Amino acid sequence: MLDLILPLECGGCGAPSTRWCPACASALAVRADEPHLVTPRTDPGVPVFALGRYAGTRRRAIVAAKEQGRTDLLVPLAAALRAGLGRLLAWGVVDAPLTVVPAPTRRLAARRRGGDPVTAMAVAACAGRPGVRTVPALRLRPWVRDSVGLSGPARQRNIAGRVRVVAGVTGEVLLVDDIVTTGATAAESVRVLRSAGADVAGVLVVAHA
Repeated sequence: MLDLILPLECGGCGAPSTRWCPACASALAVRADEPHLVTPRTDPGVPVFALGRYAGTRRRAIVAAKEQGRTDLLVPLAAALRAGLGRLLAWGVVDAPLTVVPAPTRRLAARRRGGDPVTAMAVAACAGRPGVRTVPALRLRPWVRDSVGLSGPARQRNIAGRVRVVAGVTGEVLLVDDIVTTGATAAESVRVLRSAGADVAGVLVVAHA
């Protein structure tokens, strides 16, 4: 009866009577050779690692978590991010002590979503990992537009000069985000972090477009 009133379905494929089905869990699992290096159109000047393409199960889960109120899906997305972070540590790409900095989110979007999903995923991904902490050190200045539908050059103009550092960061830093598309936000975030004295070692994202 409850399913008829409030239909329960998988956030990755829409399968009924489950929030996250085994098939979608398998699709989001981090393989032995992941994350992979990717090359955004705007080079942030550091390696960018992605756990997979922004398509299929991965895309549907991210959209549902950010735009459809499915905050329960932040759990499997954070688990994938945590596994990717573990790989980068094991491969020596980054080393502890490490500061994980979530990419900035527009305040209006965060309020509409009931919080910042990227920060929530980063906190969960780092929880209990020795020598790794999350610092929400970046904030967007007012008047940044939603980047959906903007071209690469338009995204760069939209974000240029509009990311600021609001918390001190020291030592090695890893920037994390849910998606990298053109790389404009990552590049501006890396630039301002470096200007503030941070040693940015790379970028890790759940998906790349």
